[in-house]
Amino acid sequence: MTSDQANSNGARQTWGTRWGIVLALAGNAIGLGNFLRFPRQAAENGGGAFMIPYFVALLVIGLPMMWMECAIGRYGGKRGHGHTAGMIDSLWDHPAAKYVGALGIFLPFTIATYYIYITSWCLAFSVFSLLGTYNGLQSREQMGAFLSAFHGVVPDAHFASVLTAYGFYVVTMGLTMAVLLGGVAKGIERLAKAAMPTLFLIGAFLAVRVLMFGTPDLTLPDRNVWAGLGFVWNPRLDVLADPQVWVAAAGQIFFTLSIGWGIVHTYASYLGEDDDVALTGAATVGLNEFAEVILGGTIALTAAVAFFGVDATRDIAHSGSFDLGFQALPVIFQRTTAGGLVGCLWFLLLFFAGLTSAVAMAQPLIALLEETWNVPNRRAVLLVCGALFVLTQPVILLKGYGFLDELDYWAGEVGLVVFGFLEVVIFAWIFGIERGWQQIEHGAAIRPSRVFMPILKYATPLFLGGILALWAWHEVPAKLAMTDVPAEVRPYLIGARAMMVGLLVATFWIVRKASLSWGKGASRFVK
Repeated sequence: MTSDQANSNGARQTWGTRWGIVLALAGNAIGLGNFLRFPRQAAENGGGAFMIPYFVALLVIGLPMMWMECAIGRYGGKRGHGHTAGMIDSLWDHPAAKYVGALGIFLPFTIATYYIYITSWCLAFSVFSLLGTYNGLQSREQMGAFLSAFHGVVPDAHFASVLTAYGFYVVTMGLTMAVLLGGVAKGIERLAKAAMPTLFLIGAFLAVRVLMFGTPDLTLPDRNVWAGLGFVWNPRLDVLADPQVWVAAAGQIFFTLSIGWGIVHTYASYLGEDDDVALTGAATVGLNEFAEVILGGTIALTAAVAFFGVDATRDIAHSGSFDLGFQALPVIFQRTTAGGLVGCLWFLLLFFAGLTSAVAMAQPLIALLEETWNVPNRRAVLLVCGALFVLTQPVILLKGYGFLDELDYWAGEVGLVVFGFLEVVIFAWIFGIERGWQQIEHGAAIRPSRVFMPILKYATPLFLGGILALWAWHEVPAKLAMTDVPAEVRPYLIGARAMMVGLLVATFWIVRKASLSWGKGASRFVK
């Protein structure tokens, strides 16, 4: 059944196969954060020392919240809701519930305004690697200048303007829209079935290739693959006393599993009433962790330590997530056999990871338009992608003024934890942990341990609440006041904040209007 057929006869869309939903959820979770953000966080926070709080956060936050969000999604889908506004409203009988749920529509849409643009960089650099466009740039500084020129920030001999980057963005936006036009089964699921196996094959090849580097420079015997692996896996217990390491680990789990986004809910809403969510959620977490820890950690961190050493790798990571992936690794690959091909595969890996996540970010708003505004799928996709295209213009044109970074901080970091904290409290305390756990266990192909019940009820909200409290005390006041921001940049950051406020108000308005039909039999999808 196509998406338009689903809209015409009143049936909701569904996944084609069980393996399809697992791959789609994995495609949503496995994104640029696995291969760019994770290596940076690990390098900045002690390497192996970071892995201990990382896996603690995975068990306290990641796995139970994945189960919770899958269960909420299936519960909401049964009631005709493919978006968190309707789902949270069905869990909590309160006028504020739908506005809490609206965050799960606002956040992924806002993040998509810059995420699709970043994904297009990966496609561009894959082509540049294959064509040898940046051959001869043998230092991070030279690659950094190349990247800045590509963004149109500081034009040079390679790029006179942002036009090249704009062209790759248009192509990536077109591919995103084409997938979404196919609907859930014939668009998103087909992409996942093609992209995810390809991603893992490329990742495995690159990991093996990195492990073959050995000691690149025999005059520097301490810089080798084993030192890189040791940096990732050898624990440093003294670093565990630093609360920032724990906050960073929890933040990475949130980002990497796409929990707190509202996307997992939407994908799970297309499950059947008795379909499993426990094994589906666990399989999604497992695939994501393999991609992030085994592939992402091995490729980026091990290669960087082998060529630059531990201290230089930390410095590279500290300078930004893109410096490791877009500056250091291209330099490294140029020094290896068939470096152009290896670089092409590295950026193609990033592109597949980004594209599968990008389509997921648009789906919650598309579901809202389809299900409560009776908008046909094709028109809903065109409306959402058109809005994304317009709103991405300032992101592209004002890249050098911190516009993208401002959106990423408030929506991509703070916003996700706020929504995650609120949904855990509603699910575990208002809806009730016993009722909630029954939803997780219903139709389960595996029986999740009930040890996770008190974890989800007590430990998870305390962990998230602690992160928010630390941010509110240490980071947010200075960020709001823009104390360290040059005066000439502040108007652009204010503009980014104004755009976010406008999007949030618009989302609240759309949700309020849509909610008038909930519970009154107006939705064509309510069973």
